[in-house]
Amino acid sequence: MIRLETVTPDNWRINLNVSDDQKEYVLDRVGMLARAYAYRDSRSQVFYIYDDDVPVGMAMYCDADEWETYEFSQLFIDQRYQRRGYGIKAMELILEKMKEDGKFDKVELCYIEGDEAAKSLYEKLGFYPNGRSWDDEIGMEKMLR
Repeated sequence: MIRLETVTPDNWRINLNVSDDQKEYVLDRVGMLARAYAYRDSRSQVFYIYDDDVPVGMAMYCDADEWETYEFSQLFIDQRYQRRGYGIKAMELILEKMKEDGKFDKVELCYIEGDEAAKSLYEKLGFYPNGRSWDDEIGMEKMLR
């Protein structure tokens, strides 16, 4: 069973890694924790993704008050556990958390141009291009309600 567990002072050292060919597209564990700290005033949320008792990945989102949206910032599945459906299941759980929180009706994210796996995942979940871009990052969004 896929579940999310909030990163805490007791579990933050779990060692998960992205593959070398993905390092240009996604932050590693330490980078994600640093980003979460930087965005702590925006209610950053960082989760480990578990399959039963096995940690298989990480994800992060925060509030983007200026755009009245959640900003889904990062997702990675450890290189040992990819292509098993964990990414889509984890995203579904995170989108449910956002709906339950209820602060915003929309979530935005971006992926780096060339990361076809991320683009495909987000499209499967109903995200669509929103016309925003930053350097090589392409923006997408989805309404939660």
